[in-house]
Parts: sequence; structure tokens; C-alpha cells
Amino acid sequence: MALPLPPGLTPPEIAFLCEMELVTVIPRQRLEGLELLGGRLPPLNPPHRTPLPLWLALLLKRQRRANILPPPWLSPHSLSAILEYETKNEEGFSPTPRLPPLPSNNSIMFSPPFLPSSTAEAAPDALPYHWLELGEMLLEAAADDFEDSDNVRKLLQGLREVRMSKLRKGVELLDAEGGIKMNGVGGMEVGEARAFVGGVIDGLRKIVASREQQRRDREKEERENGYPSTADYDEDEMEMQ
Repeated sequence: MALPLPPGLTPPEIAFLCEMELVTVIPRQRLEGLELLGGRLPPLNPPHRTPLPLWLALLLKRQRRANILPPPWLSPHSLSAILEYETKNEEGFSPTPRLPPLPSNNSIMFSPPFLPSSTAEAAPDALPYHWLELGEMLLEAAADDFEDSDNVRKLLQGLREVRMSKLRKGVELLDAEGGIKMNGVGGMEVGEARAFVGGVIDGLRKIVASREQQRRDREKEERENGYPSTADYDEDEMEMQ
């Protein structure tokens, strides 16, 4: 009998969705266009840059048919600036990529991962939704295409630790009946934080249910005896003290 899967997406499933992100490649040989479910891909003509889905770009990279251009936000300079922002601003996360203007006609409005937030024309100061998993996959398959892959890997790890620390602090506020602001949190971060956030929420539900049961028992005792229960007197004495 198969065990039930945990709620939400698993890290491999999140990485699979990330492979739909568009990245920019520089082809090393001429290739014809392809007809895919998402539409027709343009032909590859060296040395012209072409946006391709990440899964196809990684395949061509492994076959040595193309090089991948890391998005501007994956440069050491941009990551250092984003890490500095995350460190100084403890309340929230770094801004997300700006959405394109609304179309004037009735055309479809795209959303991640179908926005060019990881191509060579992406904003250098904003982390897209799949920033963590995309960065790790590019570093694994195309480290030679980076300006300084070792430094980029360290900065990504630092960003991950700082942002996860913010998430944990937000969970502590949630435990104290506060709120947690999730604006700018990435897909893999949501998947990793789901376990301890869900644990805190389940604990809060149990506490609320226990208090509600105590209140019902108290009201039942009052109705049966015709006077307030002793628990009310105990609570009043504790408040006076």
C-alpha cells in the first residue's frame, strides 16, 4: 500500500515546473525550429541569441550545441546588491520582477514561468519566482558560462539562508498570533517552508480547539448548576493577581 503524499508540491515537482522558464542561449550550430505544445520555437542561427525553455536549453548545453547566458540577476554584482538589501531589510523580501503593462487588446496576460524574468533582458535587481532552483540547475549544467561560478554559488547560498531565516522569524510571529508576509517568496522556498509553517498552523488549530472545548464545557457546567463554574473564579483571581 502506497503511503499518502504530503500536501503541496515536492522539491522535484517544483524544479520540473521551473524547467518551463525561458532562458537565453547562444547556439553553436544551426538548428531548425520546433513545434511544441506551447507554440513554435524559432530556428537557431549562430551567433544570434534565442530565448528557449530551460529544459531545452539544458539539453542543448549537455550536447554542446549551445551556451546559456545567465540572467542579469545571477551575476555576482547583482546578487551582492540583492543580498545586501535582504540583510538590511528584516521585515520583507527583495522586490519581485515588474510585470509588463496590461495589453490594450484582448490578448492573454502571461504570468510566471511564461514571463522573460530569467532571460538576458531580465531585470538585474529582482529575483523571479523560481530563482533558487533555476540558479542551482544552471550552475550544475552550465558553470562554465558564468563569470564567477564559485562566487555566484556562495552568494546564492547566502541569499537562501538569509531568506529562510526571515521565514522562520515570520513563523514565530504567526505562533504569537501575528502575521507573516510572503510577498517575494520563491517557489522552492515555499516548498521548503511548508513543513514547519504547516506544523505551527496545526499547533495553533489544536490550541484554539482546546480553548473552544474548555469554553463549551464551562457553559455546560453553568447551565447545569445555575451559577458560574469554578474555572471562571480561578481566571478572575489570576487576572487580579
